[in-house]
Amino acid sequence: MIMSRIEAPRDEVTGNLVDRLLAGLPAEAVLTDPDITASYGHDMASFCEAGIPAVVVLPRTVEQVQHVMRIATELRVPVVPQGARTGLSGAANASDGCIVLSLVKMDRILEINPVDRIAVVEPGVINATLSRAVNEHGLYYPPDPSSWEMCTIGGNIGTASGGLCCVKYGVTAEYVLGLEVVLADGRLMTTGRRTAKGVAGYDLTRLFVGSEGSLGIVVRAILALRPQPPQQLVLAAEFASARAACDAVVKVMEGGHVPSLLELMDRTTVKAVNDLAHMGLPETTEALLLAAFDTHDPAADLAAVGALCEAAGATEVVPAEDAAESEMLLQARRLSLTALEAVKGTTMIDDVCVPRSRLGDMLEGIERIADKYSLTIGVCAHAGDGNTHPTVCFDASDPDESRRARESFDEIMALGLELGGTITGEHGVGVLKKEWLAREIGPVGVEMQRAIKTAFDPLGLLNPGKLF
Repeated sequence: MIMSRIEAPRDEVTGNLVDRLLAGLPAEAVLTDPDITASYGHDMASFCEAGIPAVVVLPRTVEQVQHVMRIATELRVPVVPQGARTGLSGAANASDGCIVLSLVKMDRILEINPVDRIAVVEPGVINATLSRAVNEHGLYYPPDPSSWEMCTIGGNIGTASGGLCCVKYGVTAEYVLGLEVVLADGRLMTTGRRTAKGVAGYDLTRLFVGSEGSLGIVVRAILALRPQPPQQLVLAAEFASARAACDAVVKVMEGGHVPSLLELMDRTTVKAVNDLAHMGLPETTEALLLAAFDTHDPAADLAAVGALCEAAGATEVVPAEDAAESEMLLQARRLSLTALEAVKGTTMIDDVCVPRSRLGDMLEGIERIADKYSLTIGVCAHAGDGNTHPTVCFDASDPDESRRARESFDEIMALGLELGGTITGEHGVGVLKKEWLAREIGPVGVEMQRAIKTAFDPLGLLNPGKLF
């Protein structure tokens, strides 16, 4: 039950803030009950501090978002934008006394245009909802994070998220053509275009993608669509070592193949998925590689890739016979993170991305780190683009194990940078990786990024404490 602004406990500052917000918002859009507002305090990341919001606002219109930002600017109150809070870096975590601006009620698909191949959506639209809606028009929205049944388009834009199909179709940033953004002072800005091409001025659209709500509030997005591809078929290849599986990835990419998916699960991940879902995956394998093609003759493409896997040392190669069997294999991959969480109850999920040629070095290095800290670390990876998800499993009630988990996490990120990679391929920086962003981009890079932040948000009200 939502408490009224009179019933809710509040001090003078919070009371004034709530009164001012209610002047331009319906009562049901302003949440002040501490038990309710506390539930909006954080996303799904571990080891990330989170504050206590003063109020949670759920706007339904652009004008309501503008009102919130005008009041926030006038009263100098920080604002933390949120989507579905499925993020893994603490980017949506509240700060003390902030306004949490949850955009989940702005969930309309405003337009699907098969000629221009675009969709116009509000930020609260669920990724899977959009994907299914455009499918009805013979179109395809490729970005598909593992949380696609829950995560929002606004959140995907904020973190520049990826997914299983990135190896062929790319990440969210490549599908955002234009945006409507409410700036920190409440002004509405339009960026980008509806056209297939356009190079007018600086690419401010791309600047907002991945900015984690630190530059403005995305209230509308123009997204590029593709024609719907044929149904993909999947192949599973077992390997006696992670290095052999990574060698197969190198051979596939070197051979000029363009799979729609190329995913890797190590032995720890395979066992965790079997324990959770009893899927009958081969637990004797050290690494399981999944490859898929959505071409007009996927069976031929799978045969060619299967031969490359065998040449790299695959102990068994099994192509799916139909769409149902393919979907079963993909479901196993999508369950990976949930299954690893069940191993010890808590996980730290990394997303270090390295050049494909160094993927084998990355996996072997992670295995050494797991041994060093006596921890279970499972790895699933978007192997086709070098994006690894080392997942540290630990007991959060054990202080020593928690310490070792955090230290191992940092060593994994250091290893990624050493191999020429990046600290995050799709989860973002948030709170979790702030110090590592500075290490990756250097002092001049940090200085320039802060200058951009100041230009858009001179008072520092938008998502403070994130990125740097």
